[in-house]
Amino acid sequence: MSEMSTVWSNTMRAIIGATFFAVALTAMASPADAQGTCQRLWVERNSIYKAAGYCFNTPRGVRYFGNAGCSYDNVRDVPLSDSDRSRIAQIVAQERSIGCN
Repeated sequence: MSEMSTVWSNTMRAIIGATFFAVALTAMASPADAQGTCQRLWVERNSIYKAAGYCFNTPRGVRYFGNAGCSYDNVRDVPLSDSDRSRIAQIVAQERSIGCN
């Protein structure tokens, strides 16, 4: 391999490595970003339940949504459409993947 090829090869490796590192850093959320994402996911998921008449049992749920007009104490009894159930499953998977409480 010529000296020019070696320089070119090393330069390309450095560029690819730096690009990979930058992409990896961008993909990693800070704890504050993850917390904000967890909060948004929690609100979206529980908004679906609230709209369907769920009565919240946790202090956090009652504080945020209240229980005015609720009809269902058990989350399993809440009548949800297939699309609502699907979206909730997606949200739960997202919450698990980023380590939400």
